[in-house]
Amino acid sequence: MAHFAQVIDDIVEQVIVAEQDFIDGLPDSSNWIQCSYNTRGGIHYVADSDPKTASADQSKALRKNFPGIGWQYDSVNDAFVAPQAFSTWVLNTTTFLWEPPVPFPDDYKPHLYRYDDSTSSFVSIEYDDGGTY
Repeated sequence: MAHFAQVIDDIVEQVIVAEQDFIDGLPDSSNWIQCSYNTRGGIHYVADSDPKTASADQSKALRKNFPGIGWQYDSVNDAFVAPQAFSTWVLNTTTFLWEPPVPFPDDYKPHLYRYDDSTSSFVSIEYDDGGTY
């Protein structure tokens, strides 16, 4: 079994798990593109590895990223690209991931920050009582 994305007009409509024979038998089989659940940023990772461990066999890395519904398929670069979440983020054309214009705070607490597009910065998340985490 493998993962396949149905792509219509360069947009992912759905992602399924199926046998190649099933896809080949569909009348619109050319709209289905194989993808890899364990691929992110052009790197294939060992399934369920924590921390993420790159696979020894990088030929399994398909189309830069595992797509979701609404993602774009860039056929020129053979890459799936997520929708741009923030107007100030820039697409990395090596990984095909969106990157912020400023580095993430170096205290490595991603759950304590949110990105503020209006100021192009990461800001601390506040408690309801006005304090910060």
